[in-house]
Amino acid sequence: MKKMKRNLSNSRKSSQIKKKKVYRNFSQWRYVFVSLTILLIGGLLISRLAYLQIIEPEYLSGEADKRSLRVTESVAHRGNISDRNGEELAISVPAYAIWVDPKIVKQTFAFSDQELTDSLEVNKRTGKEQYTKLSFYKSKKWSALSEVLDIPIENLVDIIKKPNSRFAYLKRQVNPSIVDYIKELKLPGIAKQLESHRYYPTGEINANILGLTDLDSQGIEGIEKSYNNYLQGQTGKKTVRKDRLGNVIDNVEVLKEKKAAGNLQLSIDQRIQAVAYSQLKRAVKMNDATSGSVVVLDVNTGEIYAMANYPSFNPNDRTQYQPYKLRNRAITDTFEPGSTVKPLVVSSALIYKKTDVDEVIDTSPGWMTLGGRRVRDGHNLGKIDLAMILKKSSNIGVSKLALRLKPEQLQQTFANFGFGNDTGIALTGESVGRMPIRHRWSDFELATMSFGYGITTTTLQLAKAYAILGSGGVEYPLSILKNNKPLPGRQVIPKNVAYEVVDMMEGVSEKGGTAPKAKVEGYRIAGKTGTSRKAEAGGYGDDYVAVFAGLAPITNPRFAIAVMINEPQGDRYYAGDVAAPVFSAVMKSSLLLSHVMPDDENERYTLLESN
Repeated sequence: MKKMKRNLSNSRKSSQIKKKKVYRNFSQWRYVFVSLTILLIGGLLISRLAYLQIIEPEYLSGEADKRSLRVTESVAHRGNISDRNGEELAISVPAYAIWVDPKIVKQTFAFSDQELTDSLEVNKRTGKEQYTKLSFYKSKKWSALSEVLDIPIENLVDIIKKPNSRFAYLKRQVNPSIVDYIKELKLPGIAKQLESHRYYPTGEINANILGLTDLDSQGIEGIEKSYNNYLQGQTGKKTVRKDRLGNVIDNVEVLKEKKAAGNLQLSIDQRIQAVAYSQLKRAVKMNDATSGSVVVLDVNTGEIYAMANYPSFNPNDRTQYQPYKLRNRAITDTFEPGSTVKPLVVSSALIYKKTDVDEVIDTSPGWMTLGGRRVRDGHNLGKIDLAMILKKSSNIGVSKLALRLKPEQLQQTFANFGFGNDTGIALTGESVGRMPIRHRWSDFELATMSFGYGITTTTLQLAKAYAILGSGGVEYPLSILKNNKPLPGRQVIPKNVAYEVVDMMEGVSEKGGTAPKAKVEGYRIAGKTGTSRKAEAGGYGDDYVAVFAGLAPITNPRFAIAVMINEPQGDRYYAGDVAAPVFSAVMKSSLLLSHVMPDDENERYTLLESN
């Protein structure tokens, strides 16, 4: 039995061994097919690779560039403007523009332009057209956007409604806090764009000088316009490669070099400017005048320390903008300077040896007839010297001096003082005034020109003329920019003549003069009033221009100031009452803030004797 079991077991093992040794026949055609397939696929891949590398080698790099190359801009923010002491007058602060991609909004809410039109209905309660059927119209988020940007939601829809549009501004010059609020709304198609906003810390005080910029930071008025290219700089552009997350991984090419914006430092002293503006504003309002201007010049450098105008406006609030308020009246508005030119006529007579400082002129009986027309004084002043002619502002006395001169001599003197010429400060809109040139002059025309009629000037030109007197007859180039190294001046009238006339003008602010209100405590001042009628069609009307120009301190002049008040109303329209107090207040502040010592009375006489 055991033997039978053993034999059965051995037979099974032998059968298993035989089964393991069974092999299938090799398939030749299958091997060939697989090999050819592999070779064919490899050949196709190699052919494609060769095609791309040899026939179209730039295709892949072009496709890569489309996905990774970007042109970026490096914005050059507009330069700052400061006063001579470094106080900021105009600065650029970060701001944003909010814009929308109408296509994304339409895709998100799945409506067409036709559906927009069909959804327009008239609100029965308000009577206004509204897109009441649109889902986003009732959305609290879109209502919030409308409210924060102060844009009616109907206007938002009108912007989105534009066909084939991918970009539209919603609002510009938006501050960062509003941008953060809009970001939290997470509205589709709404994005921001960095830009800059021009801010003027001093507001209306300097608005007429600085001007303003538009929404694209381009200067459109004032210094902002005159020096636009310098202040603007140049935005740079370059090509960069970015990864899929938007990070820059390579700077490929600089397309446009960035040019940093320049900063301007003006000659203006903001402390003096603020005083000049406040005093001018007060005088214009108190006298119910229409406008006014004040200019403060450094006699020894030609720098403009203040140039105030009224009316003005706050450039930070564009709702106040009106063209007439922005005008820099100190350089644009001309007027007949009246008796403020009398010191220049006296200078001319001295220059051409038609008189001397000790001459006494008979002005009796207080009037005279020239060519059938009458020139008169307020009352008969009798026999007076040159200093008294200026102190009492005698039309007769100065007319007699002018009649001794040839017309071209008087005109040349006025031209030497800067009348009829550009002052050279390079500000947009400056007027040169009017200096008539004729072949023949009547005596009456020459006489009236000697007390400021028939010619026109600006406040800046008048201040420059008095600065020439204060500098000993030297004309310095005027500048609205701070001069670390002042340019040399040129002698336009003799030094001794300038000093002598300045001494004569001191009496104007003394008792019995036309402007005792111009006096500055602790300092000797020289000045002259001018009250002239305004010309109108057919002659002169009942409106006046009140002007005062002067300089101080007499012993060593530092500042020349001209004040013009246009059309003061009421009984107090004379320059001694209207313009002189402004001069006094502004001159006092200018001298004290600049640490100018009070006069040494002996110093002036030493200068006169040496010349």
